[in-house]
Amino acid sequence: MIDNPLFGLAGILLLGTLAQWLSWRLRIPSILVLLLFGFIAGPLTGVLSPDALLGDLLFPVVSLSVAIILFEGGLSLNIRELSEVGGTVRRLITVGVLISWVVISAAAYLLLGLALPIAVLLGAILTVTGPTVVIPLLRHVRPTARV
Repeated sequence: MIDNPLFGLAGILLLGTLAQWLSWRLRIPSILVLLLFGFIAGPLTGVLSPDALLGDLLFPVVSLSVAIILFEGGLSLNIRELSEVGGTVRRLITVGVLISWVVISAAAYLLLGLALPIAVLLGAILTVTGPTVVIPLLRHVRPTARV
């Protein structure tokens, strides 16, 4: 485990940059590779621990990061584009969320051997619903048929 905050943050920056580059090369949404790299570096291997790296600063850093992500998402939302893909977004955040939650929870339970409550919690955490995530994914995937 990396205990030095400077090395830990450098590792996070390096892994994040590598994940972005890899997703660009593979032409897949970067959120998928970022989640995978984060899961591997954190809970799976224990190389990076947010509690050990940031200590008491963890909550303020996470809060500020979420605020920046939401602010940037609000800046980049195009109301006309949102109305054009509104039906697709509605379907993705209703039926799509339920399907994603069940599939992710089942995979975590069956493949990773997690306890059922933890698997269901992981499924809920990894299920994305917000337009700041869904619309960039739709831009990247560009579905031709009705989703």
